[in-house]
Amino acid sequence: MLLAERMRRFAGADLYVVITEAFCDGRPALTVLDAVLEAGVRLVQLREKDCADRELHARALAFRERTQAYGALLIIDDRVDVALAAGADGVHLGEHDLPLDAARRIGPDLILGASSHNLREALAAQDAGASYVNIGPVFATQTKHVATGAIGPEAIDAIAPRLRIPFTTMGGIKAHNIGEVLRRGARHVAVVTAVTAAPDVCAAARELRALIRGQAKL
Repeated sequence: MLLAERMRRFAGADLYVVITEAFCDGRPALTVLDAVLEAGVRLVQLREKDCADRELHARALAFRERTQAYGALLIIDDRVDVALAAGADGVHLGEHDLPLDAARRIGPDLILGASSHNLREALAAQDAGASYVNIGPVFATQTKHVATGAIGPEAIDAIAPRLRIPFTTMGGIKAHNIGEVLRRGARHVAVVTAVTAAPDVCAAARELRALIRGQAKL
């Protein structure tokens, strides 16, 4: 699939669910993925930082098979090689991963996401060729530790107006505080445990999707 088509699908997505098996409340990641897809989520990231290469590749292939059946986009965290080998739609890169320009050379049609914690990092990622930037962690979170700590929803006000590319928001976002990012223009909201650790994964994803879509119609 060409990058333009992938980004068209990205634009139509709302909730962005990041799945790590350790945060699935004892359930297999594929069980959580199935529930997420059943809820209508069409943007999913596989994030497994501690898997051996062969295991990560096998998980990526299983995620690809399921997401493809639902017409959902699959992003792989960190690993451009695994994303390409599994036929994923994109890769999300942090500050210590392969540089964006190098990733673009070997994956010209991949969606390239980039983490940012402030305006400087967001603009640098945009200039380097990112397809989207993530702003976060917005609120305190136990699933990712960064030196900045929570940057607060006000950071969206400083960063988003300066971007020419889409942005996602992430970090401690739940049903009770998602309004803080939606009111600031977020339309692609990334979550982990708000969905993956919920007693009813499908219901949790549907609730968050309804909140995002409701704000988009205002």
